[in-house]
Amino acid sequence: MTLTPAELSTAWQLQSLLLGYPDDGFAGRLHLVRGAADAIPLTVREPLLAFAEHAGARPLAELAAEYVETFDQRRRCCLYLTYYAHGDTRQRGVALLKLKQRYARAGLVLTDEELPDHLAVLLEFAAAGNVPAGQRLLTEHRAGVELLRLALTDQASPWQYVLDSVCATLPPLRGDEREAVARLAAEGPPEEEVGLAPFAPPEYMPQTMGSRP
Repeated sequence: MTLTPAELSTAWQLQSLLLGYPDDGFAGRLHLVRGAADAIPLTVREPLLAFAEHAGARPLAELAAEYVETFDQRRRCCLYLTYYAHGDTRQRGVALLKLKQRYARAGLVLTDEELPDHLAVLLEFAAAGNVPAGQRLLTEHRAGVELLRLALTDQASPWQYVLDSVCATLPPLRGDEREAVARLAAEGPPEEEVGLAPFAPPEYMPQTMGSRP
C-alpha cells in the first residue's frame, strides 16, 4: 500500500505524540489522535486507535510507570535508534552528532533535553519536514524499528500497536535488513573496543536507558 505524503505526515505526527512520556498533556494527545486518525489508511489507523483505547482506560500514573519500566529499564525496548546499530560506542556518538546536524540543515533545532535519535523525534522531523527525506531517515533505521516492534510484542506492551503503525508506513524489510534484525536479536548491539575513548563530545554519548525525548 502506498500512502500519500499528506497521509504519511499525519501518521508520523500522531505516532510521535503517542511515543512521548505520558505526562499531564497525554489525555489531550490521545484526543487529538482519535480526532485525526480518519485521515490515514485503515492499516495505519487501527493500531493507533487500539493503543488510544487501551491508554485512555488506564490511570495516567499507572501508564507512566509502565512507560518507564518498558523503555527505561529494558535495553531491548530502547527508543534511541542509534543504539541498535552502534551500542554505547564512540560510533554512536558520531552518529548522534551527524543526525543533529542533519536536522539543523533542515531547519529543526532541538532543545538540550532532546536526543536526535529518539523515535518520537525522528517521526516529528519526518512529519514536519520533507516527507521523502523523513522516510529515508526512518528507513535507514528500519532494522532497529523492527527489533523494537518485536521486543514490545514479546512483552505484550500496548506500545506495540504504535510500532505496528510505524512499520505500516515503511517499506517491507529487505533481505539484509532481516539479517540485521536476526543478528541484533541474537547478539545485541556492538560493544566499545577496550581502550578507545569516544571522540564525540560527551553530551552526544547519552546513557542507553532513559527514554523521555
